[in-house]
Amino acid sequence: MRINVTQKHLDAAADLVRQAHANDGLAPVDLERFWADNAVADKDPFGRSIPQVPMATYCNWECVFEEMGIPQDWKRWNDDPQWRLELSKAYNIKAQAIVGCKLLGENPPAPAGPAWPAVKELHDIFEMENRWDDVSQSWWWHQAASNQTELAALLDRVEKRLENLRAFLLPPEWDSCRQKLLAAGVKPPLYRGQRGPVTLACSMLGVENLIFLILDNPALAARLRDVMLRAMLEKARVQDEEAGFTPADAPHGFGFADDNCMMLTADMYEFFALPIVQGIWARYSPEPTDGRYQHSDSAMGHIVPVLARCNMTAVNFGPTVMVDYIRRHMPTAVIHGQLAPFTFSRNDEVGIVAEFLRDYELIGETRGLLFATAGSINNGSRLTGMRLIMAAIQRHGRYV
Repeated sequence: MRINVTQKHLDAAADLVRQAHANDGLAPVDLERFWADNAVADKDPFGRSIPQVPMATYCNWECVFEEMGIPQDWKRWNDDPQWRLELSKAYNIKAQAIVGCKLLGENPPAPAGPAWPAVKELHDIFEMENRWDDVSQSWWWHQAASNQTELAALLDRVEKRLENLRAFLLPPEWDSCRQKLLAAGVKPPLYRGQRGPVTLACSMLGVENLIFLILDNPALAARLRDVMLRAMLEKARVQDEEAGFTPADAPHGFGFADDNCMMLTADMYEFFALPIVQGIWARYSPEPTDGRYQHSDSAMGHIVPVLARCNMTAVNFGPTVMVDYIRRHMPTAVIHGQLAPFTFSRNDEVGIVAEFLRDYELIGETRGLLFATAGSINNGSRLTGMRLIMAAIQRHGRYV
């Protein structure tokens, strides 16, 4: 389903696709000029002198399988570096010919150097097991409480844990490694990104349980909310201190990925999640230009007016949330979108171009559009489709 695309968009898109098919599937693009202009535009999508709409729709390693005509095998990609390298090189030959640049790294795996031991994550603080699933080929957090009694007991344990979170987060060998790693110039990791509060809570309790908790026991829901914020702030503080930062000089910027935010009504989001993201950004993004980013590739348009109170600087929302609606509520946010991931991954050539034309028409002259997928870039997304986007931008999306 193509969302809010008009016949005018479809006709113009079909014309560009016809030209591509008449040229062995390659849409007409001045590749050298495109990449030079894109480098300028990407630095400041709101810039008054940028030459064109910047693009961030880059085919990635997930797109290799369909493009190269082989079965998708994430496990082998992760576990077989020689095969991965050979496949990347073959893919890059096609990418160079079609889009004018290599898209995947070709360096062989470097010998393991000095590295910090792993720091525990937020889901560990809340006793959520993170397990790999072979069917979905992804990691999944697993539920830590199935009812309100279990949740209250879990929060008791988490609050106790927060009294000395450093001892919980850092492995036993951390202190013995510290001086050697710092002397070698290896910086310890900071905490500046997190799957969002609704996603975390839905994974911790289950979606329905979270909704009923907020409706039926707002006091316990508020306790969960406040403990989550406290845990995030304390984790960030501990890792800042290990890296040698104080609150006065710690780097700014924080991003969330909260696909499940759509599961709450606007009022429920305002009660439960908004205080968490506001609390994090008040500490780590207090200035107007500090990074405040949210990815939520879901039908979360009803959340946008609430989230807009946070003065967002960059957003990536689901394909049903239109760019003019986002812009109306978030005038200073760079919008990463709104090409539907399934339009791209199904290689709907007319739809790919038409959705760009739609978005450019809706907010093009106000700028601040970084044309990207409204969500992930998945297997099935083709290099010729990426080139079609480049052609559409060069033909229809120029500012000067």
